[in-house]
Amino acid sequence: MIDRILTKKVKELISLFPIVSVTGPRQSGKTTLLRNIFPDYSYVSLETPDIREFAINDPRNFILTYSNKVIIDEAQRVPNLFSYLQTHVDEINKPGMYILSGSQNFLLMQQITQSLAGRVAILKLLPFSRTELKMASLLPADIDHEIFYGSYPRLYDVTIPPTDYYPNYIQTYVERDVRQLKNIGDLSLFIRFLKLCAGRIGQLLNMSSLANDCGIAVSTAQSWLSVLETSYIIHLLRPDHKNFNKRLVKSPKLYFFDTGLACNLMEIKEPSQLHNHYLRGNLFENYIINEFVKRAYNSGDEPNLSFWRDNKGNEIDLIHSQENTQSAYEIKSGMTLSPDYFKGLTYWAQLSQSDTEHLSVIYCGNNSFSTSNGNLLSYRDL
Repeated sequence: MIDRILTKKVKELISLFPIVSVTGPRQSGKTTLLRNIFPDYSYVSLETPDIREFAINDPRNFILTYSNKVIIDEAQRVPNLFSYLQTHVDEINKPGMYILSGSQNFLLMQQITQSLAGRVAILKLLPFSRTELKMASLLPADIDHEIFYGSYPRLYDVTIPPTDYYPNYIQTYVERDVRQLKNIGDLSLFIRFLKLCAGRIGQLLNMSSLANDCGIAVSTAQSWLSVLETSYIIHLLRPDHKNFNKRLVKSPKLYFFDTGLACNLMEIKEPSQLHNHYLRGNLFENYIINEFVKRAYNSGDEPNLSFWRDNKGNEIDLIHSQENTQSAYEIKSGMTLSPDYFKGLTYWAQLSQSDTEHLSVIYCGNNSFSTSNGNLLSYRDL
């Protein structure tokens, strides 16, 4: 098993809360992680029909049967169970009783906030981070291979080619998660919508354009986008709220949680196609932003990330806010430093009165060093 950075936080919180919840995309390694960390815990999956029926039809007896030190997988499948869990943990009142995992964030969080608020610690596990792959000596050959392969565990555990893995992942996702979340009649149209989203990586989200290109209503596009967010397929990067000149864009930017999945949806068949691909820069940007997201989640935090753009086209790809400090990053897929790389950062720094130590360009080159305009960081050194 490849060591997961989240392990430390899970162990810490299980000693403090009666319930710990771990959500994340399907096949991100949640079950493997939890069963390896807690071998003394019983494991039940509510995906299994007879177990699910037991929990639905006789929740009191289910709780008596699984009364302590239990991992309940896909817990959101039986919403009524959460009220019984609440009563039970309140009666026993000790840490480490249950671990809930699930691949549908909205449904699980909805039940947690309604029934288990104050009793549960919430964590998120995404596919492997670059650091985890590096520690396991499993990093692909170069950045194009890293983007193309993505980071789902099964690609590395059993060496499945991405061209075989992702089509089956998409089919499984559509057949299982989408049908549970929304009554979508035309699944082929939904997959077309998914592919159109992949072609808009790193771009401002224009809901009307997306809906028109797919041939659906704007309300349908909004609904389907929420499905993709709920099941950890896409995430939206919001614009920075600091309004320096009152002419900032308000639309979010669209990214995928896994670049390998996005490449497959774009019908990229091998890493060499990325070298001259028109969206290579966007995919590299997506890859880097995902690393920031994973770093936050693996620490048990919510990522405090945004971007900045005004109506004249001045833009900062990524802003990381920590307490009273903002660090700004430009993300460039080139391998050689260009003076233009720091242009947007310099403009933003003048408006925000930021020091150059908080300005960085992340690029595809191998060397990291400081310049008079800010830091130049190789993606390898993140």
